[in-house]
Amino acid sequence: MSEIAHIAATIFRRARHDRRMIVAIAGAPGSGKSTLAGELAAALTSGGQSAIVVPMDGFHYDDAVLEKRGLRTRKGAPETFDFAGFECLLKRLASETDDIAIPVFDRSMELARAAADIVAADHRIVLVEGNYLLLDEAPWSGLRPLFDFTIFLDVPREELERRLLQRWRDHGRADGPAWVASNDMPNVDRVMGRRLEPDLVVKSELTGEA
Repeated sequence: MSEIAHIAATIFRRARHDRRMIVAIAGAPGSGKSTLAGELAAALTSGGQSAIVVPMDGFHYDDAVLEKRGLRTRKGAPETFDFAGFECLLKRLASETDDIAIPVFDRSMELARAAADIVAADHRIVLVEGNYLLLDEAPWSGLRPLFDFTIFLDVPREELERRLLQRWRDHGRADGPAWVASNDMPNVDRVMGRRLEPDLVVKSELTGEA
């Protein structure tokens, strides 16, 4: 059995038929959260469970808001997300059975698109992925009880830096190295240094940069 299949089987065993299951996939920037979430959603769906990925990145504050708050150079840090809106969505996902619209971050435009996807009433497993889902800092630490199962992607710091530098090269960003040094890596250190204990740790060899 592949590791992805093993993780999917673990989620299957924990799923309950009487309510939706919320799974957190956390990790530092560049750890491969969206890649793992997508592969797990495919594996779960092929196994007969209706699954969908909900990215935390949909709750990025717009650049105009960040400018007003003096946070433009810290985009991606915990304080640059609409935490209250994200928490509200998680509570709705756990308690409501109607279709729920969710925002999705569009990296090509560097902004979140409102109501860009739908968590349908029949989606039984919701895979929430984001940097700070297990951050041991208020208010983020208050999210832990909302998750039925938690996964943390463990990737060496040097590999994360390599992936992040490559990410910005691929996007043609000239200030990529400076941005990684001044913004991305401080966020990496925050995620790796201050996290709650997950139910499952996934090692780096299983994940690609995403």
